[in-house]
Amino acid sequence: MNTSPGPINLFEFEALAKERLPKEEYDYIAGGATDEISVERNRRAFESWALRPRVLGNVSALDLSTTVLGTKVSLPVLLAPCGGHKKAHPEGEFATYRAAASFGTILAVSANASAPFEELAKAATGHLWLQLYSFRDREMTKSWLSRAKEAGYEALCITLDSQWPPKRERNIRNNYKQTRGVNYPKAGPGETPAPGGADPAATWKDLEWIKSQTNLPVVAKGIMTGEDVELCAQAGADAVIVSNHGGRHLDNTLATIEVLSEAVAAAKGGIEILLDGGVRRGADVVKALALGAKAVFIGRPLFWGLAVDGEQGVTRVLEILREEIEITMAKCGRPTIASIDSTVVVKAPPL
Repeated sequence: MNTSPGPINLFEFEALAKERLPKEEYDYIAGGATDEISVERNRRAFESWALRPRVLGNVSALDLSTTVLGTKVSLPVLLAPCGGHKKAHPEGEFATYRAAASFGTILAVSANASAPFEELAKAATGHLWLQLYSFRDREMTKSWLSRAKEAGYEALCITLDSQWPPKRERNIRNNYKQTRGVNYPKAGPGETPAPGGADPAATWKDLEWIKSQTNLPVVAKGIMTGEDVELCAQAGADAVIVSNHGGRHLDNTLATIEVLSEAVAAAKGGIEILLDGGVRRGADVVKALALGAKAVFIGRPLFWGLAVDGEQGVTRVLEILREEIEITMAKCGRPTIASIDSTVVVKAPPL
């Protein structure tokens, strides 16, 4: 009789997913740009902040719920817009949204999703955001904005750090051919495919224009400096995701947790600040909240959950993070998300 508890942390989920996925798919998901320094730094930088335990606070009734852009979520962990969930499981994004909905959190659906975003919205019972770009074809952008609203998406996540393709050496070695998501228009015989992805000529005026074309909240993703946070706010963004694309686009950047305080200071309380990159423990989540993030996103871990056990795997990933957030909150004497502030952490000297 097998009495194994299964993966008990997100690292074990990744190890098991690596065994089950084809090498080229695992490398595509796990890999980053050039030397993958930023991939590693995103993870390791959390170690530079230490927790400050507090005792004799009443932590008998922990409440992990919070709000993001006015939407109540059961915990401050959202599912990031990553393309191609079918790389990890046949049910793809349908399995992911069910896990997100059952957990009471938000799934951001990627422009490169392996399922039509309108079909996902029709089937979904939870909260969905749609990620897109300032496309080269402005009419295409306008169409997606309108379709997202009609389909019931609650916010738009505009990725800003993808104006130029990266160099991912794992993909080059594997001769990996990334296919476009099903949401892009198909070209007919003899036709040139419609241009997808971000417009390399896009400027801040394009973000302003996107905001002018919709009444949905606009979330700017891919921001790594205080200057760009200020420009996002000026362009009308409602929130910013501090993100270096998981280290997948530009190597040798700081980790997202390292620039979080700069981003929060630049926002001046006017827009919400979210974070992704390297989150693997509940303690990471609490550290990010202590430094001013409203919530965090996980990306690669949702693929590990899908690869291990589909919807139930993603649910278990979220359960593990919830359990670890609870432990951290209780040990730091913080019964609610609102009670987590900068005094929870301290900059730690190098070991």
